Amino acid sequence: MKKGSTPYPLDLSFRGFIEGLTFLSATSTPLCHYFGGIPYGLPPVGPFRWQKPRSLPKCYRYGTRANPGRFTGGVGVCPQPNPEGDVVGDEEDCLQCNVWVPVGERPMRGWPVLVWIHGGFLQFGSANEDDLRNMLSETECKVIVVVPGYRLNLFGFLASPEMHSEEKGFEANVGFWDQRLALEWAWQNISYFGGDASNITIGGYSAGSHSTFHQLAYDLGVPDEKSIVKRALMLSNGPGMQPKSLDSAQTQFEELLSKLDIPLDLPASEKLVKLRGMDAKTLLEASMHMKYHQFRAVTDGSFVRRGLLNEIDNGVFAKRMVRRGIKLIMGECEAEHFVYGQWRPPQNSFDSLLTRLEADYPLTACEALMKYYYPDQKLPAGCKDWQDAFGRIYADIQIHHLERGMVNALVHHGAGDLIYRYRMEWRAKCCDNMWFKGWGVTHGTDMAIWFWGGEHRLTAKEKPLVKRAFHSNLTKFLKGEELDWGTEHPLQIRTLKSTGTIVCEEDSRLEEGLKVWEILKSVGSTGLPRNAKL
Repeated sequence: MKKGSTPYPLDLSFRGFIEGLTFLSATSTPLCHYFGGIPYGLPPVGPFRWQKPRSLPKCYRYGTRANPGRFTGGVGVCPQPNPEGDVVGDEEDCLQCNVWVPVGERPMRGWPVLVWIHGGFLQFGSANEDDLRNMLSETECKVIVVVPGYRLNLFGFLASPEMHSEEKGFEANVGFWDQRLALEWAWQNISYFGGDASNITIGGYSAGSHSTFHQLAYDLGVPDEKSIVKRALMLSNGPGMQPKSLDSAQTQFEELLSKLDIPLDLPASEKLVKLRGMDAKTLLEASMHMKYHQFRAVTDGSFVRRGLLNEIDNGVFAKRMVRRGIKLIMGECEAEHFVYGQWRPPQNSFDSLLTRLEADYPLTACEALMKYYYPDQKLPAGCKDWQDAFGRIYADIQIHHLERGMVNALVHHGAGDLIYRYRMEWRAKCCDNMWFKGWGVTHGTDMAIWFWGGEHRLTAKEKPLVKRAFHSNLTKFLKGEELDWGTEHPLQIRTLKSTGTIVCEEDSRLEEGLKVWEILKSVGSTGLPRNAKL
């Protein structure tokens, strides 16, 4: 990443002095500025593993004028499993962010700001994966982009009621708390980089989109004077179900202890000491052999409110969005399931698929979904095997169906004017460098559209199409301007067809999505049971 660059010093006022990079073109033209690995919180290591992230103290300085802090690399990569089953990443101290800044004269109020959350099922991924040089130098999308690292898998989402009741130093959902601290850091410090702290959009892809929903939900629950988010981008993921209860997480916690040979009858304090004393690789290797191997958010009543998804159904969510004028872009790719089916797929049987879903979702939800999708326990038409079926049902629940349930409820409760829906059925040629061509417009292929090719390049023929289809509207959205979306009503979808044409059309999958939303609602998986009181 350092090729074609020159040092870029910056005065951060009371935070001291730092040095990043100015990336240069082949002709030495400045493309953008970059600061990699800037701490936004203190290291969550040793006794602070599984504690809430700690803010930088007021006296914290990144460097001095004579010896500035040099941030030219990237964020620490949280230990994580890769698709091959190996442990990669060795930095539990991952609470840093990468900051991308446009070149040129900033607007009077400062550059708009996008806090972007990387994806990876909440189990893997890194803030270092995004390359914004092409976008910031070739398009009108001149915004500051802050990409934080955060704790993943069991480091970010281990939960246990016994630890909460007996150990005040143990917190659930610390990965989400990390993201919130990064958002607050951007709000408090982005003006020193030339950004407008009053114009912050939060967004993400895949698990980053799911995280965006939870960050938006949290922000809607704080007093107006503490709110940060002005707009949200939820790309290829929806709200998901109401996360599992804290009590139900105990089963997963005890399974982890058993895999690590930690006696279940030890006092909670001793269990925590043993867990904190183990190295990251040992913990992760044990987790990869568990039945409940996915570590995701839980309903803790603190970051994730009880009945959160009910707030969508009963109008609370919509009313808060309307009161603050928070706009939302959300949508999907045509064939999300090909990539989704690759992550920890089940064996080729009905029972194995049920077991795999239980790693992510509450048992009652899994049973309801299996009964609806496979009433005779046979492979449905259109699925070549149970791994294929897994990719399709997983994509439906993570993206297609629950996104539709959320959108429909927001529109029903008066927030339709704030919603912009899309669908991608076209992919750029540069996607062939990363995704099997036969998968078509699968999960992740549209990142070339949103980030102008990313580290790869769009062809000269593709650029006008991408700009016309979505990138001009993305620029307007991040600036807070009116969009030229073209839909006649908020349930319509702006679709980029495989031919390169743009069509605003009715949602052919809306009815099916709402049916699944209602099924999950009936078993309490979108919040509280239908007749429960908030």
